[in-house]
Amino acid sequence: MGTSPKVGAVVITMGNRPDELRALLDSVAKQDGDRVEVVVVGNGSPVPDVSEFSSSVRTIELPENLGIPGGRNVGIEAFGPGGREADILLFLDDDGLLARHDTAELCRQAFAADPKLGIISFRIADPETGQTQRRHVPRLRASDPMRSSRVTTFLGGANAVRTKVFADVGGLPDEFFYAHEETDLAWRALDAGWMIDYRSDMVLYHPATAPSRHAVYHRMVARNRVWLARRNLPALLVPVYLGVWLLLTLARRPARSALKAWFGGFKEGWTAPCGPRRPMKWRTVWRLTRLGRPPVI
Repeated sequence: MGTSPKVGAVVITMGNRPDELRALLDSVAKQDGDRVEVVVVGNGSPVPDVSEFSSSVRTIELPENLGIPGGRNVGIEAFGPGGREADILLFLDDDGLLARHDTAELCRQAFAADPKLGIISFRIADPETGQTQRRHVPRLRASDPMRSSRVTTFLGGANAVRTKVFADVGGLPDEFFYAHEETDLAWRALDAGWMIDYRSDMVLYHPATAPSRHAVYHRMVARNRVWLARRNLPALLVPVYLGVWLLLTLARRPARSALKAWFGGFKEGWTAPCGPRRPMKWRTVWRLTRLGRPPVI
């Protein structure tokens, strides 16, 4: 990547958090080292006024909401095909805030030091309490969010990706719209030989929220879980993986309306097209297992 890798950033917005967006862009502008160029994608909505950052921020307004992966893919392509005009792309939620001024520089150092490192997952912390929700630590053993480690997936709105990963395996799955698109990309990257790190010292401040705040949460989670398996897993593991998640969902005793939506999404996952099937190699299954998360859970 050379002595000074170019870092860019992609932010998608629905245009409803203008103050938070400007605060995020300010935190990106204050990063140490070379300037980070930002692309803000209005996902079916106008982009709020960010003219104060005009020297480093480009905006794209889409006529319709393409979903999270679709919007981020547009941001990637704004840096050239597959993002190749940048060496590293940060993906940041529009209501997040980089906690430190050295995050971009830490990313440059991490990717330069490890040629097989493809993706870095940041730690998300609540700006008021400093606490990290368990669901924001992308591994099964999530009790200590301050421990950095190799992982098998990453957080969609708080990460950095070496753009060579996109050249190798493609972008995020547009079809998913919302939920599990990161794991789909992570599995494809791992299958291509890339590694993923969770770094507790790279922090994005973000208010603590529940994913179920999204109206489509239960349906999308179930549908995309099936799609994830159908697209990526060896045939023998598909029923095992989905059977485990069915049991886990029932064990959590969701509300009847939520369970109805979940089963509707589960059925849709089997009947609707999910894109190309490229089952991972068995050695990738073993790698995932050694990293602590076999692809059955």
